Amino acid sequence: MRFTLAATVAVATAHKSELLTREQEESLGIVWNGNSSNSHDMLYSQISLPDEFTWGNKDGVNYLTANRNQHIPQYCGACWAHGAVSALQDRIKIARNAVGPDAILSIQHMLNCGGIGSCSGGSVNGPYQWIEKISRNTGSGISYESGQPYMACSSDSSEGFCSYVDWTCSALNTARTCGSFSEEGGPCTGLSQYPNATITDYGHIRGISAMQTEIYNRGPISCGIDAMPLLNYEGGIYVGRSFSTDHVISIVGWGTDSTVGQYWIARNSWGEFWGEMGFMRVAFGSLHIESGCAWAVPGVYSAAELNNQFPCHEGGDNCDSSATSSVV
Repeated sequence: MRFTLAATVAVATAHKSELLTREQEESLGIVWNGNSSNSHDMLYSQISLPDEFTWGNKDGVNYLTANRNQHIPQYCGACWAHGAVSALQDRIKIARNAVGPDAILSIQHMLNCGGIGSCSGGSVNGPYQWIEKISRNTGSGISYESGQPYMACSSDSSEGFCSYVDWTCSALNTARTCGSFSEEGGPCTGLSQYPNATITDYGHIRGISAMQTEIYNRGPISCGIDAMPLLNYEGGIYVGRSFSTDHVISIVGWGTDSTVGQYWIARNSWGEFWGEMGFMRVAFGSLHIESGCAWAVPGVYSAAELNNQFPCHEGGDNCDSSATSSVV
């Protein structure tokens, strides 16, 4: 990357926090800083970590999935879902050794059915706890984007067209297809079988050592950050302490600069027109970025090489959820 000096930015507009309070999280059934196992603790070893490491270029291979923009087709404060889903997609790509098309997961499914946040905000902890729960209880995890595209809406949002559409959790709002034009009698069908990704394990970590160990051994993580100073960020390594978080991003690695020292390589969810093609570099100890992060271990995911797709017809008639009593 071309900038090596600390970047200072002028904030022109206010930024509403997209993170819930601990009380709000727990009222939604989210376990504060919850861990489903101690597998993270088993990662530590005597092997020293490198000064530079990124899943964007590990042994010449890019294991990162596509950047997203949480703000289109209208504003939605779903950074918490974007950060978690992007890191999980990366980990699936790592598990597949970057073979085949990327698995792009449905953030809209989480907004519709998660009950852990909305366009008004969410948490670092909630997304993986919800995916693990439905993975364990139903055998199906979060659906793929091709069955439930991101619409930047939730049931409490009045932005744009959101208030005119039903966003309640249903088969149609989990994974769907629309077989033909409506005038040709082709209604949309909620699918009982659909590509999805599960997780088997999740946890919460904080601090530089824990974050580097998790990233190096298993892949990107999602973390809270103070986004206020980053609204007008154009590049460089941001240096500046903070004591609060209002946003969630994913961290994919770290680097070392001769002047600033070590810094995190983080992916935002504001589109590729922002920052360094959607990424930013944040000096260790800056923007409260080490205060709380989440990780997940992928379980079963739909992929051609696993031969585990259930093939539905173009109109979805053989996968019509109305003929079943499945709950998602």
